[in-house]
Parts: sequence; structure tokens; C-alpha cells
Amino acid sequence: MQKANCCIQTIFHCHSFAENNLIMSNKTLAILSYITIIGWLVAYFNSKDKLTKSDIVKYHLKQGLGFFIVSFVINIALSMITSLIPSLYFINFIGIVLFILWIIGIMNAANQQKKPIPLIGKLFEGQFAFLER
Repeated sequence: MQKANCCIQTIFHCHSFAENNLIMSNKTLAILSYITIIGWLVAYFNSKDKLTKSDIVKYHLKQGLGFFIVSFVINIALSMITSLIPSLYFINFIGIVLFILWIIGIMNAANQQKKPIPLIGKLFEGQFAFLER
């Protein structure tokens, strides 16, 4: 009887360990979707290979891709503006705002919350249909 209880406890322990690994892996992929475009690609292809698709990972893949596109466009525009009119160098502080938004996105992914990035996140919630597959 004692051996049976030990086996049952081991099975439950393994099941809980597997659930924790699945949660950790989805959490890691959600965080990774904000860490450079290479990290986004790694998260995208790893989530695509999974049998069960995670809504959290898909959500943060959308938010991360949208953030990269917006920050790329803003940085190009700021570079052009400051090269044409050097006295407007102070608008480069928008980069600090982008950095803060990026940190907020990573924190939402780490907390496994489906919250949009402030100011720009709502724009990406219905976009990027290729991520739904």
C-alpha cells in the first residue's frame, strides 16, 4: 500500500512539473517576443511548432511585432528630422518613451497578462492574422 501511495505521489509530482514547464515555456516565449526581431522570430517558430497554441504567446507576438514596426518607423522619422533640422535634437527623447513602453510590454508578458502596450498596443490587437494559424 505504501508503495502505491509513493507511485501516485510521483505521478502527480511529474504532472505538476510538466504543467510548470509548459507555463514557463509559454511565459518565456511571450517575453522573448519583445527581445529584438531575432527573439521574435525564435518565439514565433517555437510557438508554431507547439501542439497546443497559447493565446498569451500569440497576443504578445502581435504586440511585439507591432511595437517593432512602430519603433522602427519612429526612429527613421526622428533620424530624418534631426538630420534636416539639428536644433530639434530634443525630440529624440521619444526614444526614452519607446524604451519605457517596451519594458511595460515585457512586464505584461512576464506576468502573463493580455494587456496592450500603452498608447500603441490597441492598434495591433486585430492585426497580423498570420499569427492566428
